[in-house]
Amino acid sequence: MSNALEVKELNKSYPDFKLQDVSFTLPTGYIMGFVGQNGAGKTTTIRCILNMATRKGGEITIFGLDNIKDELAAKQELAVVFDEIFFVDTWRVKEVEKAIRGFYSQWDSGIYNSYLEKFDLSPTKKVKDLSRGMKMKLMLAVAMSHGAKLLILDEPTSGLDPVARDELLDILKDYVAGGEKSVFFSTHITSDLERAADYITLIDHGKIFYTGTKDGLLEHFLIIKGSKEELTDELRKKIIGLAATSSGFNGMIRVGDAKGLPASFSLEQPEIDEILVHISKGGISYE
Repeated sequence: MSNALEVKELNKSYPDFKLQDVSFTLPTGYIMGFVGQNGAGKTTTIRCILNMATRKGGEITIFGLDNIKDELAAKQELAVVFDEIFFVDTWRVKEVEKAIRGFYSQWDSGIYNSYLEKFDLSPTKKVKDLSRGMKMKLMLAVAMSHGAKLLILDEPTSGLDPVARDELLDILKDYVAGGEKSVFFSTHITSDLERAADYITLIDHGKIFYTGTKDGLLEHFLIIKGSKEELTDELRKKIIGLAATSSGFNGMIRVGDAKGLPASFSLEQPEIDEILVHISKGGISYE
């Protein structure tokens, strides 16, 4: 299986934050959700992938192309959609193509116009008059009209109503349906992951907490509950996001660390939302 995106031991430092040995791989033909609380390093990682930020160390390849040495060729293979539109407000939809197409060697006007029709985007409408959802569709129409095989999105569903979010996720699934294209999108909306993601990479405080299949994430952890007396010092070290009271405790534990525990403990498979909440509470050990 070939890979659309490979990030190996990526490091990037700011005065108050740093990415530390960030590594993950997105196989071709799949959708990966990139998740973590605000400030975890999602946007910094994406900026490094796009060579918009200078990394301190590591390697990034896009379909085998080094994102720095082969930057121009690599960027012909990808398209980017941010959470805010950067087109001039007074442009009409048909004028967007005229301004953008010159940057891409494989721009296809026929595909662009077919997306305008599919998304019900009027060519004569001005950008400023489009709704939030329609602006997102316009950015996707541009992104998918130059033969890009990797679509990178930074919080694409933020601020969209449920109907627009559902439509966007359907668009992404259609995009990868042929098995030759891939999607990498950051989000904090876990229902989007459940709906569309094949793989999930979870980042916390600049470190990768988990990367792998969505099902693997859910099978990797357990919610644990027990009495105060059962919370030993050894067990405390293994629990992520521990919350203890006078009557008992709860938290999250890796499946491997739960082996051999007494039957008196309550162990349940978590939802993605629960995993993110427990990680945000701290008490994390990275692997």
